Amino acid sequence: MNPQLLDGKAASEQIRNDLRSRVEKLKLRGGPVPVLVTILVGNNPSSEVYVKMKGKACESIGLGSRKIQMPEETTTEELLKVIDECNADPTVRGILLQHPSPSQIDERAAFDRIAIDKDVDGVTAFGFGRMSLGIQAYPACTPAGIVKLLDHYKINLSGLHAVIVGRSPILGKPMAQLLLNRDCTITVCHSRTKDLPRHLQSADLVVAACGKPRYIVGDWIKEGAIVVDAGYNDGNIGDADFESCAKKASWITPVPGGVGPMTITTLIAHTVESAEKASG
Repeated sequence: MNPQLLDGKAASEQIRNDLRSRVEKLKLRGGPVPVLVTILVGNNPSSEVYVKMKGKACESIGLGSRKIQMPEETTTEELLKVIDECNADPTVRGILLQHPSPSQIDERAAFDRIAIDKDVDGVTAFGFGRMSLGIQAYPACTPAGIVKLLDHYKINLSGLHAVIVGRSPILGKPMAQLLLNRDCTITVCHSRTKDLPRHLQSADLVVAACGKPRYIVGDWIKEGAIVVDAGYNDGNIGDADFESCAKKASWITPVPGGVGPMTITTLIAHTVESAEKASG
Protein backbone atom coordinates (compact mmCIF):
# COMPACT_ATOMS: atom_id res chain seq x y z
CA MET A 1 0.00 0.00 0.00
CA ASN A 2 1.21 3.54 -0.74
CA PRO A 3 0.13 5.62 2.25
CA GLN A 4 -0.47 9.34 2.14
CA LEU A 5 1.70 11.39 4.49
CA LEU A 6 0.16 13.40 7.29
CA ASP A 7 2.64 16.22 6.79
CA GLY A 8 2.67 18.20 10.03
CA LYS A 9 5.25 20.65 8.75
CA ALA A 10 3.10 21.71 5.78
CA ALA A 11 -0.10 21.81 7.82
CA SER A 12 1.64 23.79 10.54
CA GLU A 13 2.82 26.46 8.10
CA GLN A 14 -0.69 26.95 6.75
CA ILE A 15 -2.07 27.33 10.26
CA ARG A 16 0.69 29.81 11.18
CA ASN A 17 -0.14 31.96 8.15
CA ASP A 18 -3.65 32.35 9.57
CA LEU A 19 -2.26 33.04 13.05
CA ARG A 20 -0.04 35.84 11.67
CA SER A 21 -3.06 37.67 10.30
CA ARG A 22 -4.95 37.22 13.58
CA VAL A 23 -2.04 38.65 15.57
CA GLU A 24 -1.88 41.62 13.19
CA LYS A 25 -5.57 42.31 13.86
CA LEU A 26 -4.90 42.22 17.60
CA LYS A 27 -2.09 44.75 17.19
CA LEU A 28 -4.29 47.06 15.10
CA ARG A 29 -6.67 47.32 18.07
CA GLY A 30 -3.89 49.18 19.86
CA GLY A 31 -3.41 46.81 22.76
CA PRO A 32 -0.08 45.39 23.98
CA VAL A 33 1.57 42.56 22.08
CA PRO A 34 0.32 39.27 23.62
CA VAL A 35 3.06 37.31 25.36
CA LEU A 36 3.70 33.61 25.95
CA VAL A 37 5.78 33.13 29.09
CA THR A 38 7.92 30.02 29.40
CA ILE A 39 9.16 29.17 32.89
CA LEU A 40 12.21 26.93 33.08
CA VAL A 41 13.50 25.67 36.43
CA GLY A 42 17.06 24.39 36.27
CA ASN A 43 19.32 23.82 33.26
CA ASN A 44 17.97 20.76 31.46
CA PRO A 45 19.62 20.88 27.97
CA SER A 46 16.61 19.35 26.21
CA SER A 47 14.27 21.82 27.89
CA GLU A 48 16.53 24.68 26.81
CA VAL A 49 16.18 23.54 23.20
CA TYR A 50 12.39 23.25 23.44
CA VAL A 51 12.09 26.69 25.03
CA LYS A 52 14.17 28.23 22.24
CA MET A 53 11.98 26.54 19.61
CA LYS A 54 8.82 27.89 21.23
CA GLY A 55 10.30 31.38 21.37
CA LYS A 56 11.12 31.29 17.67
CA ALA A 57 7.62 30.03 16.88
CA CYS A 58 6.12 33.00 18.73
CA GLU A 59 8.35 35.43 16.87
CA SER A 60 7.43 33.85 13.53
CA ILE A 61 3.81 35.00 13.89
CA GLY A 62 4.41 38.25 15.78
CA LEU A 63 3.65 37.07 19.31
CA GLY A 64 5.82 38.18 22.20
CA SER A 65 7.75 35.56 24.16
CA ARG A 66 9.42 35.75 27.54
CA LYS A 67 11.64 33.15 29.17
CA ILE A 68 11.86 33.07 32.94
CA GLN A 69 14.88 31.02 34.00
CA MET A 70 14.92 29.95 37.65
CA PRO A 71 17.77 28.24 39.54
CA GLU A 72 17.93 24.47 39.99
CA GLU A 73 17.39 24.88 43.76
CA THR A 74 14.14 26.88 43.34
CA THR A 75 11.44 25.92 45.84
CA THR A 76 7.82 25.24 45.04
CA GLU A 77 6.82 28.40 46.94
CA GLU A 78 9.20 30.53 44.85
CA LEU A 79 7.86 29.01 41.65
CA LEU A 80 4.24 29.58 42.70
CA LYS A 81 5.02 33.24 43.36
CA VAL A 82 6.36 33.67 39.81
CA ILE A 83 3.28 31.94 38.36
CA ASP A 84 1.04 34.26 40.41
CA GLU A 85 2.87 37.27 38.95
CA CYS A 86 2.33 35.96 35.43
CA ASN A 87 -1.35 35.29 36.17
CA ALA A 88 -1.72 38.93 37.27
CA ASP A 89 0.04 40.38 34.20
CA PRO A 90 -2.58 41.29 31.54
CA THR A 91 -0.02 41.20 28.73
CA VAL A 92 0.69 37.52 29.45
CA ARG A 93 -1.82 35.38 27.54
CA GLY A 94 -0.13 32.00 27.95
CA ILE A 95 1.98 30.39 30.67
CA LEU A 96 4.08 27.32 30.01
CA LEU A 97 5.96 25.55 32.79
CA GLN A 98 8.58 23.45 31.07
CA HIS A 99 8.53 19.78 32.13
CA PRO A 100 10.36 18.15 33.87
CA SER A 101 11.01 20.28 36.94
CA PRO A 102 13.64 19.39 39.57
CA SER A 103 12.55 16.74 42.08
CA GLN A 104 11.91 19.16 44.95
CA ILE A 105 9.21 20.96 42.95
CA ASP A 106 5.58 19.95 43.50
CA GLU A 107 4.89 20.03 39.79
CA ARG A 108 1.18 19.29 40.09
CA ALA A 109 0.73 22.22 42.49
CA ALA A 110 2.64 24.44 40.08
CA PHE A 111 0.64 23.35 37.04
CA ASP A 112 -2.64 23.87 38.87
CA ARG A 113 -1.61 27.39 39.93
CA ILE A 114 -1.74 28.53 36.29
CA ALA A 115 -4.90 30.52 35.56
CA ILE A 116 -7.32 28.52 33.43
CA ASP A 117 -7.50 31.22 30.74
CA LYS A 118 -3.69 31.16 30.45
CA ASP A 119 -3.29 27.36 30.60
CA VAL A 120 -2.43 27.16 26.91
CA ASP A 121 -0.51 23.90 27.35
CA GLY A 122 -3.47 22.08 28.92
CA VAL A 123 -1.70 21.07 32.13
CA THR A 124 -4.19 21.98 34.86
CA ALA A 125 -6.46 19.34 36.38
CA PHE A 126 -9.34 21.80 36.01
CA GLY A 127 -8.63 22.23 32.30
CA PHE A 128 -8.38 18.47 31.77
CA GLY A 129 -11.75 17.99 33.48
CA ARG A 130 -13.41 20.68 31.37
CA MET A 131 -11.92 19.29 28.16
CA SER A 132 -13.08 15.77 29.05
CA LEU A 133 -16.63 17.03 29.55
CA GLY A 134 -16.57 18.91 26.26
CA ILE A 135 -16.48 22.31 27.99
CA GLN A 136 -14.17 24.98 26.58
CA ALA A 137 -10.57 24.60 27.75
CA TYR A 138 -7.18 24.40 26.07
CA PRO A 139 -6.26 20.71 25.65
CA ALA A 140 -2.72 19.38 25.96
CA CYS A 141 -0.91 20.55 22.85
CA THR A 142 0.33 17.28 21.37
CA PRO A 143 -3.05 15.48 21.33
CA ALA A 144 -4.79 18.69 20.25
CA GLY A 145 -2.20 19.06 17.49
CA ILE A 146 -2.88 15.50 16.34
CA VAL A 147 -6.59 16.26 16.03
CA LYS A 148 -5.79 19.48 14.13
CA LEU A 149 -3.57 17.48 11.77
CA LEU A 150 -6.28 14.89 11.08
CA ASP A 151 -8.82 17.68 10.53
CA HIS A 152 -6.42 19.45 8.16
CA TYR A 153 -6.42 16.38 5.95
CA LYS A 154 -10.22 16.10 6.27
CA ILE A 155 -10.14 12.69 7.93
CA ASN A 156 -13.56 11.91 9.35
CA LEU A 157 -13.04 10.61 12.88
CA SER A 158 -16.64 9.75 13.70
CA GLY A 159 -17.13 6.03 14.28
CA LEU A 160 -13.46 5.07 14.00
CA HIS A 161 -11.97 2.58 16.44
CA ALA A 162 -8.93 4.39 17.82
CA VAL A 163 -6.25 2.47 19.72
CA ILE A 164 -3.89 4.68 21.75
CA VAL A 165 -0.67 3.06 22.91
CA GLY A 166 0.34 4.99 26.02
CA ARG A 167 -1.54 6.56 28.93
CA SER A 168 0.56 9.55 30.00
CA PRO A 169 -1.33 12.52 31.48
CA ILE A 170 -0.06 14.86 28.78
CA LEU A 171 -0.61 12.61 25.77
CA GLY A 172 -2.40 9.27 26.03
CA LYS A 173 -5.15 10.26 28.47
CA PRO A 174 -6.11 13.60 26.87
CA MET A 175 -5.83 11.98 23.44
CA ALA A 176 -8.44 9.43 24.48
CA GLN A 177 -10.81 12.14 25.71
CA LEU A 178 -10.43 14.30 22.62
CA LEU A 179 -11.11 11.38 20.29
CA LEU A 180 -14.02 10.20 22.41
CA ASN A 181 -15.50 13.69 22.11
CA ARG A 182 -15.15 13.31 18.33
CA ASP A 183 -17.22 10.10 18.40
CA CYS A 184 -14.41 7.57 18.15
CA THR A 185 -14.55 4.26 19.97
CA ILE A 186 -11.50 4.21 22.22
CA THR A 187 -9.08 1.54 23.41
CA VAL A 188 -6.14 2.68 25.56
CA CYS A 189 -3.23 0.24 25.77
CA HIS A 190 -0.26 0.49 28.11
CA SER A 191 2.63 -1.45 29.64
CA ARG A 192 0.28 -3.90 31.38
CA THR A 193 -1.88 -4.58 28.33
CA LYS A 194 -1.94 -8.23 27.30
CA ASP A 195 -1.56 -9.10 23.60
CA LEU A 196 -1.08 -5.60 22.21
CA PRO A 197 -1.01 -6.81 18.57
CA ARG A 198 -4.54 -8.20 18.94
CA HIS A 199 -5.84 -4.78 19.97
CA LEU A 200 -3.98 -2.98 17.20
CA GLN A 201 -5.23 -5.32 14.49
CA SER A 202 -8.77 -4.00 15.00
CA ALA A 203 -7.77 -0.32 14.98
CA ASP A 204 -8.85 2.13 12.28
CA LEU A 205 -6.62 4.74 13.92
CA VAL A 206 -3.42 3.99 15.83
CA VAL A 207 -1.79 6.65 18.01
CA ALA A 208 1.69 5.53 19.04
CA ALA A 209 2.68 7.29 22.26
CA CYS A 210 4.59 4.75 24.33
CA GLY A 211 8.15 6.13 24.22
CA LYS A 212 9.69 2.98 22.71
CA PRO A 213 11.57 3.39 19.42
CA ARG A 214 10.09 1.48 16.45
CA TYR A 215 7.99 -0.57 18.87
CA ILE A 216 4.83 -0.86 16.76
CA VAL A 217 5.38 -2.82 13.56
CA GLY A 218 3.38 -3.25 10.39
CA ASP A 219 2.35 -6.84 11.12
CA TRP A 220 0.38 -5.55 14.11
CA ILE A 221 -1.86 -3.15 12.21
CA LYS A 222 -4.66 -3.80 9.79
CA GLU A 223 -4.72 -2.87 6.13
CA GLY A 224 -5.77 0.74 5.63
CA ALA A 225 -5.26 1.91 9.22
CA ILE A 226 -4.27 5.50 9.98
CA VAL A 227 -0.99 5.56 11.91
CA VAL A 228 -0.12 8.65 13.97
CA ASP A 229 3.33 8.44 15.54
CA ALA A 230 3.74 10.77 18.54
CA GLY A 231 7.08 9.24 19.53
CA TYR A 232 10.32 11.20 19.38
CA ASN A 233 13.20 9.01 20.48
CA ASP A 234 16.82 10.13 20.08
CA GLY A 235 15.70 13.13 18.07
CA ASN A 236 14.27 11.44 14.98
CA ILE A 237 12.95 7.94 15.74
CA GLY A 238 9.26 7.32 16.26
CA ASP A 239 7.41 4.74 18.32
CA ALA A 240 6.19 3.05 15.14
CA ASP A 241 8.43 1.37 12.60
CA PHE A 242 7.73 3.63 9.63
CA GLU A 243 8.93 1.29 6.90
CA SER A 244 6.81 -1.72 7.90
CA CYS A 245 3.77 0.32 9.01
CA ALA A 246 3.76 2.26 5.74
CA LYS A 247 3.15 -1.00 3.88
CA LYS A 248 -0.21 -1.35 5.62
CA ALA A 249 -1.35 2.19 6.44
CA SER A 250 -3.59 4.47 4.39
CA TRP A 251 -2.22 7.57 6.17
CA ILE A 252 0.90 7.88 8.29
CA THR A 253 2.92 10.61 10.01
CA PRO A 254 6.65 10.90 9.39
CA VAL A 255 9.11 11.37 12.26
CA PRO A 256 10.30 14.07 12.31
CA GLY A 257 7.89 16.37 10.49
CA GLY A 258 4.57 14.89 11.58
CA VAL A 259 3.27 15.46 15.08
CA GLY A 260 6.15 17.62 16.36
CA PRO A 261 5.47 20.79 14.34
CA MET A 262 1.78 20.57 15.18
CA THR A 263 2.50 20.53 18.92
CA ILE A 264 4.28 23.89 18.88
CA THR A 265 1.82 25.42 16.41
CA THR A 266 -1.06 24.38 18.66
CA LEU A 267 0.64 26.03 21.63
CA ILE A 268 0.88 29.37 19.85
CA ALA A 269 -2.65 28.95 18.43
CA HIS A 270 -3.98 28.57 21.98
CA THR A 271 -2.05 31.70 23.02
CA VAL A 272 -3.53 33.71 20.15
CA GLU A 273 -7.02 32.48 21.05
CA SER A 274 -6.45 33.48 24.67
CA ALA A 275 -5.37 36.96 23.55
CA GLU A 276 -8.41 37.31 21.31
CA LYS A 277 -10.77 36.42 24.14
CA ALA A 278 -9.05 38.86 26.51
CA SER A 279 -9.30 41.68 23.97
CA GLY A 280 -13.05 41.18 23.58
